Amino acid sequence: MSQPENTAAKTVTTVRQTFNKGTTKDLNHRKTALTNLVNFFKDHEQAIIDSIFADSRRHKEEARFELFTAVGHFRHVVDNFATWAKPEKASKRLVDFFDGLWVYNEPYGVVLLMTCWNMPILTLIPIAGAIAAGNCVVVKPSHNGPNFGRLLATVLPKYLDPECYPVFWGKHDDVGELLEQRFDYIYFTGSPSVGRIIHRAANRHLTPTTLQLGGKNPVFIDSSADLEQAAARIIWGKCLNSGQVCSAPDYVLCSKLVREGFIKHAKLAIRRFFPDSEYCPIVNHHHFHRLSKFLQGLDVEVGGGVDNSDLTIQPTIAINVSPDHPIMEEEIFGPILPIVTIDNMEEAVDFINKREKPLVVYVFAKETSVKDFFIDKTSSGAVTINDTLVHVITKSLPFGGVGSSGMGRYKGKYVTETFVNKKSVLDKNTSRLLENFNELRYPPLTRRKNDLARFFLDYRWGPSSSSILHTTIFVLGLGAGFVLFYIAFVLNPRFYQ
Repeated sequence: MSQPENTAAKTVTTVRQTFNKGTTKDLNHRKTALTNLVNFFKDHEQAIIDSIFADSRRHKEEARFELFTAVGHFRHVVDNFATWAKPEKASKRLVDFFDGLWVYNEPYGVVLLMTCWNMPILTLIPIAGAIAAGNCVVVKPSHNGPNFGRLLATVLPKYLDPECYPVFWGKHDDVGELLEQRFDYIYFTGSPSVGRIIHRAANRHLTPTTLQLGGKNPVFIDSSADLEQAAARIIWGKCLNSGQVCSAPDYVLCSKLVREGFIKHAKLAIRRFFPDSEYCPIVNHHHFHRLSKFLQGLDVEVGGGVDNSDLTIQPTIAINVSPDHPIMEEEIFGPILPIVTIDNMEEAVDFINKREKPLVVYVFAKETSVKDFFIDKTSSGAVTINDTLVHVITKSLPFGGVGSSGMGRYKGKYVTETFVNKKSVLDKNTSRLLENFNELRYPPLTRRKNDLARFFLDYRWGPSSSSILHTTIFVLGLGAGFVLFYIAFVLNPRFYQ
C-alpha cells in the first residue's frame, strides 16, 4: 500500500490531533493496542517470515527465532506496562515530610520510529514501548526491506488504529520529507552515517532522539576460556544473518597460543553449522563488493571464498591483521572475523580504548579478575561474558550504545521509559501552621533567615522521612506486640494457674 505524495505533513498533523485528544493516554486503549500488536505477529507469522526471506534470503527459521523473541518482549510489556505507567514516589527530606513528591510518566506525544532491514522485527520492539507510554507512533520501515515494509503498511493498520499508529510507506526518498516534520521523539536504528543525518534533522526542533547504531565490537579471548565453547558461540554470533547484525562480534583480540586453539575449534564449528555450505547472502551488490575488498591483503586462515552470482561469502577468519588494515577502520557487517594478536588483557583494553566506543564488548574468560577488568576499564553499551548476542534478547537488560555506537536504551521497562518525560510534581502542603516556616524565604530577607533556612534545608540534617516512617512502624509494631502479650497472658486467667 503506497501513500500519495506529500503526505508526511498530513500524516503527522492527523496523528498530533489524535494525541491531543488524549486517546492514546487511556490505559485500556494502550492495552488493546499492545494486545493487537501481538496478534498481528501471531496471525501473520508465515507471511512475515516469507517477506523477510524475499528481502534478504535469510534463513526462515532464523527469522522465526527473531519473531518469537520479539513477541516475548511485546508480551512482557503487555504484562507490566500498567505498573510502569504509575506515578513514582520521590524521596523526601525532613522539610518535605508533609508534601507530595511524585514523578509522573508523561508521554512525549508523536514519536517517529525508523526501523532497519537486517533485524526488522526486533527493531519494532520500541513501538511497544512508545504505545505503552501513551504516545502516538509514526512507523517508517526501511526501504532496504521492501516486502516487509509493504506488509506492515498493508496489514498493520487492520490491527492498530492508523490515526494513532500509521505506517508511512511511499517513495524511497520520502525520509527527507518525513524528517522535515516536527516530532516529539525520534527513534532510529541503522548505520552511524545515517544516524548523524537523523540527529542533525532532530536538532532543528531540539527533538530528543534514541539512536541504535553499529560499531566495531571486540572479542577478547583469555587463556582461561573454554576454547571449544568460545569458538561455537563466537562463530554463531558472527555468522547470524552472515554477520549483518549490529551486535555481531567484529574482531578478536587474543594471544598467539589462544589463537591456535580457537581456530582449530572454529573450523569444526563452521563445518557443524554449515554442513551444506548454505550461507545467508549479503544484502546487496554494494555491501558484497565492500566486503570483498576487505579480503584483499588479508592472511586468510579459514574460508575466504566468495560467490558473485549468489552474493555469498564463506565464514572467514583472518590472522596477523594489522590495526591499520581497512577492515579495522569501519564496522565489518559481514562474515569476516579478523584476529589481532596481543600479549595480555592490558594490551587488549588499550587497543579497544584507542577506538570509538563499541556497542558491546565480548569477553571469554573463567577468571573473575579478567571479567571485572574489562567491565571496569572499557566503555561500551554492554559487556557480555562468555557468549555473544544473547544480551539483546534478555528482557530485563537495557540495550543501546554509547558515543558513536548510539545513544539511549530500550527493552523491558527501559523501552517504556525511553518514551516518557519524567515530569516532576510537587504538591505543597497548605497548612497555616507550616506557613510559618515559609516566612524564612519571604522578604525582607535577613542573614538570620538564610542561616535558619540553610539549617533546615540541609539534607544531612536530622533523620530522613523514610527513617522516621520506619521507626514509627517499628514502634507501633513493638507496641502492638506488648498489647497482644498483655491480652494473651496477663488478662488470661489461665496465666495465673
